[in-house]
Amino acid sequence: MLKPSFQKNDKKARLLIYTVSFVVFAAVVLLSRYQLKLDLGFDVHLFALANAVINSAVAILLVAGLMTAKRKNYAVHKRIMLTAMALSILFLVSYIAHHLLAGETLYGDINHDHIVSEDEKAATGSLRYVYYFILATHIPLAAIILPFILFTAYRALIGEYAQHKKLTRITWPVWFYVAVTGVLVYILISPYYN
Repeated sequence: MLKPSFQKNDKKARLLIYTVSFVVFAAVVLLSRYQLKLDLGFDVHLFALANAVINSAVAILLVAGLMTAKRKNYAVHKRIMLTAMALSILFLVSYIAHHLLAGETLYGDINHDHIVSEDEKAATGSLRYVYYFILATHIPLAAIILPFILFTAYRALIGEYAQHKKLTRITWPVWFYVAVTGVLVYILISPYYN
């Protein structure tokens, strides 16, 4: 096992984790209600593509992190998981930028009039239900995973490896699902970007 990177201080850690989680959640909710009309000189949907690439990388890192932990290569595991967390921060910035600059895209809105007509619904077929199912599971899990990720990391960084492993059983599959479904959401919605 690795030596702890930080001293244990559950009270401060709890306050910091809950504060960061609340601020991130509030920022995403509040900023998603606004759209900035700026010409950046490039297609702002590049942020969405960046998000999909980042989510793909995070999913790969999560698998690599799991494999290195199972092989008891804890130093590499730590670097991999901290990289996944850093990429997740980059994702968050890119996600907010995309929603601030691109606004909302409706699934199936072929003519980009912000109304999905019956003909447009019919054109998407049953894939529409798949998209909304994925989205309906992705959004709430993405909203709640952050404090779990932070508490799981905290337990590892203070050397409480039994608690870290216990939390990982919840955190890892949810984080992996959110990363993979983030890519699927992009693949399904990107044809409707204008």
